[in-house]
Amino acid sequence: MPSLPLYKQIQNDIKKMYAEGILRGGDRIPSEKELADQYNVSQITSKNALIGLMEEGIVVRIKGKGTFVKGDSSRQKLHSYYNAQPAQGRGTIGLIVPMLKNRVEQQFVDGIEYYANQAGYDIMLRITRESQEEEARAIEAFLQKGVQGMIIFPVEEENYNESILRLSLEKKPLVLLDRFLKEIRTYSVSSDNVNGACAAVDELLEEGHQAIAFVTPENTNSATDERSQGFEKAFQQRGIPIDKNLWCVIPLRTLHSEEAYGQIFEFLQQKPEITAVFTVNTMLAKFTYKAAKQLGRAVPDHIKLVTFDSPELENVSWVQQNEQEMCRQTLQLLLEQMQGTYEPRRFVVPVTLIKGIHSS
Repeated sequence: MPSLPLYKQIQNDIKKMYAEGILRGGDRIPSEKELADQYNVSQITSKNALIGLMEEGIVVRIKGKGTFVKGDSSRQKLHSYYNAQPAQGRGTIGLIVPMLKNRVEQQFVDGIEYYANQAGYDIMLRITRESQEEEARAIEAFLQKGVQGMIIFPVEEENYNESILRLSLEKKPLVLLDRFLKEIRTYSVSSDNVNGACAAVDELLEEGHQAIAFVTPENTNSATDERSQGFEKAFQQRGIPIDKNLWCVIPLRTLHSEEAYGQIFEFLQQKPEITAVFTVNTMLAKFTYKAAKQLGRAVPDHIKLVTFDSPELENVSWVQQNEQEMCRQTLQLLLEQMQGTYEPRRFVVPVTLIKGIHSS
């Protein structure tokens, strides 16, 4: 059975080892620091876990020596408890994603499934193929099937689905992945888009580029909005004016088509002064790379290219998201709600700028 907050998870793991005979009376329990390192939590969390076990009579703390299993008096009770858990069956969590075409989306599905399985839950997956109608149908289907909670990576649209808003207002267990609602308090996990984009563009400015293009979809979601904020922040903190004539904004209706490539090609053709480009995502990075090459302006000799997420293109720097940590935090926040706690908040995961490898 999953237990949250994290100190409860630590306690549960120790109790289970005790119940199964892995730990016996007199055995030493890992220290606060060792548990903190093992579970990637603060020492305050691990300390609370050990204090709780002491209060339950499971362990005893000996000053200067450590924490030890107290004895076998409660072993049978714990053994019966844990043996009974599988009979209760596994719960189900609904996961909704727009596509499964790029590495980031695939990593999200893989990570969510892994952490859900670790917590004792199965995943029910629906792919919306960037359709808000399909997203609404998926939410309704999950509600009818009685899933314990939902994780939603919203589609690219001007407004969020009313079905998502309703879930938030009704306080259903829900976590938005890679997006957040600005007007409504809900749980969400996303990357540090502002500082990630800022770091990427600042590197270009540091190298002496000033005619830096920004290639982005229409500003229809929080991730796109924050990455544009990061682009502007890099210029503002250096006191350099922003030339928005160098912004190439792709309409949503053409975003996933060859028409987007044509727009980028034409944009670069009309702006020969551009020496660097920052793109919001890998799809636009690949279109830009292809268009620059077609125009005889190879990357990185004539144009430097930086993007969000790995485009798997030579000589292109990129902002790396920590998908595994995003998935771990998403499950933690969802399980918290399923345990009866409701304290909506946004969790922002740091990113890393990876410099492209230049061929010799």
